Amino acid sequence: MMLTRRLTLLGATGLAASAGRGAQAAGYPDRPVKLIVPFAPAGPTDIMARVIAAHLSERMGGSFIVENRPGAGGNIGAAAVGKADPDGYTLLVHSSALVVNPGLYRKLPYDPIKDFAPLVELGTSPNVFLADPKSGIKTMAELVARAKADPTAFSYASAGIGTTPHLSGELLKYEAKIQMTHVPFAGAGPAIQAILGSVTPIACVSLPPALPQILSGALTALAVTGATRWAELPEAPTMIELGYPDFVADTFQAFLAPAKTPQPIVDALVKTTLEILNDKAIRALLQKSGFEVLANGPAGLAKRITVEIPKWRDLIEKSGITPV
Repeated sequence: MMLTRRLTLLGATGLAASAGRGAQAAGYPDRPVKLIVPFAPAGPTDIMARVIAAHLSERMGGSFIVENRPGAGGNIGAAAVGKADPDGYTLLVHSSALVVNPGLYRKLPYDPIKDFAPLVELGTSPNVFLADPKSGIKTMAELVARAKADPTAFSYASAGIGTTPHLSGELLKYEAKIQMTHVPFAGAGPAIQAILGSVTPIACVSLPPALPQILSGALTALAVTGATRWAELPEAPTMIELGYPDFVADTFQAFLAPAKTPQPIVDALVKTTLEILNDKAIRALLQKSGFEVLANGPAGLAKRITVEIPKWRDLIEKSGITPV
């Protein structure tokens, strides 16, 4: 929660106000706007959403409020937005689960392409494999060796079924030929609390909410799933360095509106959000907190969605995961 507060309080410094308000549709917003996050508080998507909401409020002169609706791997909150009136007052800040879930669930309560208007590809973060220091595991090699010696020894927490941390855990099992029991939670925040409380000895989550606990020594970072090491964690190797070729998985955050939202409102939200992400102070703080800021508009986000749905479907099939 301290990380969220640090990021959102940046709006009070006057940086956003000095940049002026973004262009906006006439009269919008004239009542509170809900940004639905389909996960529990304190995860990366929630953190990003609160940064965006605070600065949209500052720059557009309205009230943008984050509402968490966790459950079903992000499907409950996403469906609520997909079915909402397309008037610009119910928006979605989602994660990579948007593109993973079509391959993980036999039937979704929404269409990830037809039901949403893509606004902005906000940012992305590598996932990180974590160990509870009480487990005595300090490296990925130690985890793999102990899991092979006792296939029933380990469970791992994730931010929920269908999240890229979940699939990263399953891919590790497949590539290392080990067994671990998956314990899904309703977001990265609860998953981190589970490993801190020794409910599970291992976790895989997106980096931002775990970074403070790693830097404090409360959790051990075994490896990150990015293509390169993360600057704030120079001692944590990548999975590629550890001998797992092509083991790259990230968690991205996407900003979307219901399909058929009026174009002037879409344009205003896109323009203002890109201004926020390109503010040097905001961008630097997000990067220091574990996010790679992307700041890609509707076309970039639409392309990512269409490219990654089949990518993750193929990985799910390769990993032997049965759609639910």
